[in-house]
Amino acid sequence: MATEQIHSASEPDNYSGYRSFEIGKFSFRRDEYFAHIDWPSGQHIMSIDVFLRALQRDVAWNFFYGTVNFDAVFGTLNHYGNVDMFAGRFNEGFRDGGADFNENFESDELMASFKGMLDDWTNAGYDPFAAPMETDKPYGRKNGDNKAAINRLRVTAERMVGVPGDAVPRSDETGHPINRAFLDVDQSEPVIEAEPGFENEVCGFNLFAYLSRSDVTWNPSVCSVLGDSLYCPTSEEFILPVEHGNDRVEWFIQLSDEIHWDVKDRESGSPRAKVVMRAGDVAAMPADIRHQGFSPRRSMLLVWENANSELPGMIARGEAPVTPVEF
Repeated sequence: MATEQIHSASEPDNYSGYRSFEIGKFSFRRDEYFAHIDWPSGQHIMSIDVFLRALQRDVAWNFFYGTVNFDAVFGTLNHYGNVDMFAGRFNEGFRDGGADFNENFESDELMASFKGMLDDWTNAGYDPFAAPMETDKPYGRKNGDNKAAINRLRVTAERMVGVPGDAVPRSDETGHPINRAFLDVDQSEPVIEAEPGFENEVCGFNLFAYLSRSDVTWNPSVCSVLGDSLYCPTSEEFILPVEHGNDRVEWFIQLSDEIHWDVKDRESGSPRAKVVMRAGDVAAMPADIRHQGFSPRRSMLLVWENANSELPGMIARGEAPVTPVEF
């Protein structure tokens, strides 16, 4: 159960211009190149670009399913209402050395602190959602902000993109031009011939055209919902900024180009598999692993999620399998 925590931010540093943050027993500060994290039993340093890209996803995903490992040491574990922030919890070396630490927070409290840090530490011109070639560098002293980039809202359909009253496919008119990597993608939309009276029930849209206009990377939107079944497509370029530790099975359908996946044991971080997915490939990521993707070119990926809130508990108790099929 989360206990009362103290959240505070310092005055800007006289040299760097950045604020430092105290969140419970964790402290965070940044300089021109690095994020520094301290806790009662240890400390850690991360390149600021790696830290900001991971922090941006943790904020945008509302802590996501399961574990968001910023790297091999630091991250968050979502309990859906409260969140563990940890250092070394899923790292055998830190655990064996007694340097691991874990602290629980109410989700809204930790989210507010993360948003404050993301806002202060993101400079003008830098977009932690974008591929490296699409944005300025995050390094250097404090220089303005980029609220428009970090406050993007994740697209979440209630039924399906294109259904009247729901999210609509992106277009030039709504400020989403075709991405530089997808200029050859066919933009034509399907022709729907519905029986009279069913015009608002039978719909369709061009998923490839929809994804070709994505201005972010590694940020799945929800394009269709059927019960607990969510289709979450995304455009990927460079490196998935986190190692995602699953608490349920995830299905991946590679729609274009290719992604290389490093798959590790969720608890220890030990390597489990290397997976190369090319257009048309389908893979299931088990519920007991963590994974990180590498996309040499901008690619399209469809992630199929089961949003059943009872699944993590069932898997933890051994009442549901960690893989979709056993051979």
